[in-house]
Amino acid sequence: MNKVSTSSSSSSFININSNCNDNQNNNNNNLNNSIVNNYNYIDRVQNICNHIEVENCSSNNNNNSNRKMISNNFERVAIVSYVRTPMGGFNGSLASLSATELASIAIRKAIENVNHPKLVESIDEVLLGNVLSANVGQAPATQAALGAGIPDSVPCTAVNKVCASGMKAVMLGVNLIQTDCAKVIVAGGFESMSNVPYYLTSARNGYRMGHQQMIDGMIKDGLTDPFGNFHMGLAAERCSKDYSISKQEQDEYALNSYRRAQEATKNGWFNEEIVPITIPGTKAKPATVVSTDDEVSNANFEKLGNLQPSFQKENGTVTAGNASTISDGASILILMSESKAKEMGVPVIAYILGMADAAQEPIQFTTAPALAIPKALSKAGISQDQVDYYEINEAFSVVALANMKKLNIPHSKINVFGGAVSMGHPLGSSGSRIICTLLSVLKQRGGKIGVASICNGGGGASAIVISRE
Repeated sequence: MNKVSTSSSSSSFININSNCNDNQNNNNNNLNNSIVNNYNYIDRVQNICNHIEVENCSSNNNNNSNRKMISNNFERVAIVSYVRTPMGGFNGSLASLSATELASIAIRKAIENVNHPKLVESIDEVLLGNVLSANVGQAPATQAALGAGIPDSVPCTAVNKVCASGMKAVMLGVNLIQTDCAKVIVAGGFESMSNVPYYLTSARNGYRMGHQQMIDGMIKDGLTDPFGNFHMGLAAERCSKDYSISKQEQDEYALNSYRRAQEATKNGWFNEEIVPITIPGTKAKPATVVSTDDEVSNANFEKLGNLQPSFQKENGTVTAGNASTISDGASILILMSESKAKEMGVPVIAYILGMADAAQEPIQFTTAPALAIPKALSKAGISQDQVDYYEINEAFSVVALANMKKLNIPHSKINVFGGAVSMGHPLGSSGSRIICTLLSVLKQRGGKIGVASICNGGGGASAIVISRE
């Protein structure tokens, strides 16, 4: 047997070297005897690895003779473009646009920023995070890609890892490039929480007499833990209790998030990452251009500290003011192998040094970044002291505070341009959005190494380490 299938597609499989094919039965017997008699476990693994190659399965390269050995020395993966839309508030400035329209706008701008005539034809795959797909339509990632002018011959895949979907899409793109299955990847995420429908769960089988309940699709599929049947906000309350983080601390953190986001907006520090969006006018309303995040200007510093708990009425600490806001938006990165970027003459913005996922009990998802970040740093060969800036998604203020405490990260290094509390949290986009913002932070502040991490429902988190050129 000289091929081991790893997918239903014939374009992706593992080949055993041809020197294992001659006199197969004799060789197998000799190899088995040798393994049993002469090798320990590590030697066996090394022996097998020495005979395994991976096909070059790039969509644009069908030459089966072009193979590379898998080793620890993967080719570096470069970020050559990053873009996000402004983040619209719930039923806010971007509510008239569908989720896939938002993604198409971001993809189109990311391609435009590279400014290379052959970029579009070089794209091997599109990977996009999306959480709330109800009523978005079939193949949302393909809708987004075709809407941006990417050919219909390019494979497209939607990824759902709840809040970490956008980051996981980027990580999967890195994997494809590292294993020589692709050279150019469009990756990111998108969400329109304003357009998520309500469900009539019994309508298909018919209703009987009496009132019936509508289910909020956004709450059910995006914001409710299915294992304990509780809102994500109650997990934040659990985190607040476990790590003795008071409402006052969370409120002060939220105020700082707004201050930082307002300063970054005022000084134009988001300008390179945000693509302005023109909203068509109507007879009653002229066309408008949206170029900043809706929520940034909505802070009421006097009232924020007086808001009542939203999820746990008695002794609760998490409020609408110190939690992230429901939002619409999209964020996109274009990834290339280092050799492809050099071949095309495309400037590199940053390299991805390492990445990791982590998971624990679902109710403790809030502190999973404290597990994922050290794993990603270890894979990158980077110490925590070498990191200049962090982006840890502010699903709730307590999430950032707890992970800062667990990892001993100073507030001066984390979310320095604000975060999801002040900017918004469109679920499928946030994981890639914080990478975009981290790139802006590193450029504006002169940093070299950055880490982005995001927790996700179900107990997980993802983290990625980047180095700016």
